[in-house]
Amino acid sequence: MTNKQFLEQLTTVAKFTQIYCDDHHKNEPKTISKFKTIYKGVNLDKFIEYNLCKECEHLLLYANERLQNCPHKEKPKCRKCPHICYEKNELKHIIKVMKSSGIKLGLSKIKSFFKS
Repeated sequence: MTNKQFLEQLTTVAKFTQIYCDDHHKNEPKTISKFKTIYKGVNLDKFIEYNLCKECEHLLLYANERLQNCPHKEKPKCRKCPHICYEKNELKHIIKVMKSSGIKLGLSKIKSFFKS
């Protein structure tokens, strides 16, 4: 995976995790934070900023770790990967987050299309 692909993947996971957390954990205490994007030992000079509850922050940091260690040169979609690197509970959680956020993001794009 190239540095650019890594950044795109990580940014997508962060965005979807934020959407999910805002929607499902409205009343949970949140932490505003950020982390440097480093891939294969190279500082990519970007920060991932977030405002997440503890559970979602854990998932985002876990996903970052998994992406860091992805062995594929051309990264497949996780659901199509022959070597699932997520632990069972985290895999279930990230699938739920991505599905829920994807639907919400799609609906918001449709709404904004009809409003304009």
